[in-house]
Amino acid sequence: MSQTTMRIGAAIVAFVVVAVIGIAGLFSFAPDEATGSWSLVGVLSLAAALAVYAAIEYAQTGRLESISRQFDTRTIVLIPIAIALNIVLGQAVAAALKIPVYLDSIGTILVGVLAGPIPGALTGLLANLLWTYVIPPPFQSAYAAPFAVVAAVIGLLAGVFGAMGWMRPRLQRPPQELMLAAAVSVGLILVLVGFTIAGYQYVGGDWALQPASDDLIFVVLGWIVIAVVVAAIVGLLALLFVRRDVTAAYVVVAGLATGIVAALISAPISANVFGGVTGAGTDFLVTAFRTAGADIQQATLGQGLISDPIDKVITFFVVYVIVGAMAVRTKARFPQGERLIPIGDPTRSAADPWDTTR
Repeated sequence: MSQTTMRIGAAIVAFVVVAVIGIAGLFSFAPDEATGSWSLVGVLSLAAALAVYAAIEYAQTGRLESISRQFDTRTIVLIPIAIALNIVLGQAVAAALKIPVYLDSIGTILVGVLAGPIPGALTGLLANLLWTYVIPPPFQSAYAAPFAVVAAVIGLLAGVFGAMGWMRPRLQRPPQELMLAAAVSVGLILVLVGFTIAGYQYVGGDWALQPASDDLIFVVLGWIVIAVVVAAIVGLLALLFVRRDVTAAYVVVAGLATGIVAALISAPISANVFGGVTGAGTDFLVTAFRTAGADIQQATLGQGLISDPIDKVITFFVVYVIVGAMAVRTKARFPQGERLIPIGDPTRSAADPWDTTR
């Protein structure tokens, strides 16, 4: 077992232990205290994981290079911009649209991919806490803080996928590779969209894909979000069949995996804190499962397993487009930028972003 694997494994164990203890009853979960309690559990769990990781790394190497190198000047500047992006788009979806996506983690995933797992996790955590406790109306959300731990895990996974090179362009690949990527990407997207449409039809609601809000700003932002969703679907297909970029399949799989993990973590929070109703466009899916006879835990999990993968696939694609639009030398200066440059590019280094010796 490598030293890095040991640190990551110990951090995961610490996170799970503290989270389980907190959820089991060391904190009060009375209805009027639920938001703060879940937020506190999430913060303490992540703090414990980071502390264990840092302690083991320091014991192994006598320094904290793998953590400190992720927080360069560019990362520190990017984090508040990413937090603002999360809140603006996320509140626009919640306030003006009733579609089963969130789009409140674009900034989190962007930081994770460019800078690493820890900055990504920190961005997600801070965004959700600020969204509830600091940001004033109309952009304030009463629902965001308990899901801070979910947002942090999303940023953590984005950093891991970025370090693995999954967001690196893979252009003009052979037909066999392209066909496999197309089958994976299109197949998974059709399955996810099909489940969503079926759920909505089961409820029997009239779904008009247009923003509806008393605030003009949310109507405008709502149309922007709709444009982003449509462009993401069209763009994903364009990556495959026009640019012959098989990274489209990596984007779909990364989004699917992140969405499933997010759903597993968020479902009990949604059920226990909010009774499955968070005021978002995903509530109709909870209603559909409840109407079909599922209990609240099953309904929120079913909703999450449909909504979160769709949302994260779209979000990872948007981030892929943003990163692709950046100048090569600009993104290469971020801590994980070298893993975002196509293989064969003369500016790319073979250095491992997890290497603490360089």
